[in-house]
Amino acid sequence: MICKKVNNIQEALNGIQSGMTLLLGGFGLCGIPENAISELVRLGVKDLTCISNNAGVDDFGLGLLLQKHQVKKMISSYVGENDEFERQMLSGELDVELIPQGTLAERCRAAQSGLPAIFTPAGFGTEVAIGKETREFDGKTYVLERAFKADFSFVKAWKGDTAGNLIFKGTARNFNPNMCGAATITVAEVEELVPVGNLDPNHIHIPGIFVQRIVKGENYEKRIEQLTLSPDS
Repeated sequence: MICKKVNNIQEALNGIQSGMTLLLGGFGLCGIPENAISELVRLGVKDLTCISNNAGVDDFGLGLLLQKHQVKKMISSYVGENDEFERQMLSGELDVELIPQGTLAERCRAAQSGLPAIFTPAGFGTEVAIGKETREFDGKTYVLERAFKADFSFVKAWKGDTAGNLIFKGTARNFNPNMCGAATITVAEVEELVPVGNLDPNHIHIPGIFVQRIVKGENYEKRIEQLTLSPDS
């Protein structure tokens, strides 16, 4: 059995360079690879293309990379919680590609499966489809969307073993599974890392074949994006 465990997040990000394209799992602030993002900030790599459903918030998640002007382009679906993102986009400092949420997920899944592209009805007849090939199937028009080509994919799971098998917990099972294996190197950070054989095979969401490096994460903050309390709290 191949051991994919690395000793720390620094080793996990070995090979990261400026100008790379990165996939980053998570939905809002749920299930984001906090350790990997912090290390990217520390390394100071620049001109990154980041593919993620969200762009974090001003002082957490991908917002930390935006604050340091390390991101050249964001490919996202929902970016409404980050004032710095808005400022950079409106000022022309940041290149932004907004795509439908389901299309983002499927372009990841296509890359994971080794498919070059998908056809989707989402976006047809809108600006999303400008300049793209369209084709009709059974009377309905679809837009050709290419699979993502990324250098690194960073995901966060609840549990994993040293062979790279992963289990996600709750809502963290969002874009993370589709991003596993969708890049040249997939790095999984996990809350709990166990020896091979300790995970129930029936509970594994992603097999280790899709993961190149796995590391035990530290000091997760797990911030709540919008905290809502009942009146009597």
